[in-house]
Amino acid sequence: ANLIEGTCRALTDDRVRNSVDRSDLVSEDGKNSKSVLCQRCGSKVLSPGMAVFAEKELILPSMRKKSNLSATEDSVDRDTLTAHWLVGDMFDFENVGFTNDVGRIKYLICADCEIGPIGWHCLDDKIGYYVAIDRVNHA
Repeated sequence: ANLIEGTCRALTDDRVRNSVDRSDLVSEDGKNSKSVLCQRCGSKVLSPGMAVFAEKELILPSMRKKSNLSATEDSVDRDTLTAHWLVGDMFDFENVGFTNDVGRIKYLICADCEIGPIGWHCLDDKIGYYVAIDRVNHA
């Protein structure tokens, strides 16, 4: 399986990595202590306390506008990201959009400016929405 086929197994790796110090972002109970914002337009994606810090290796296409997110391109640039906000319910988001299904995957994008993907959701996992910490701002 490969990324283009959009299988959940091909995109995840549960190995835990040593993380950079994120004590200014993560509260004592492991939740986001600040609002999570779109890097491009500043739209609020998550309010404080709505997500839990999680380390999971995910491979996401490089950031671009939704109209340029094509899963059929073999030449899509990809990034491996390990630090995420794990959101348990899609209704916990303040503002997020989803791409069309790419195999068993939906990518998360900013609902206002449609930049992304900022995160990832596997359709086989009804309660797991991952937002890549490196692809959002915090305030």
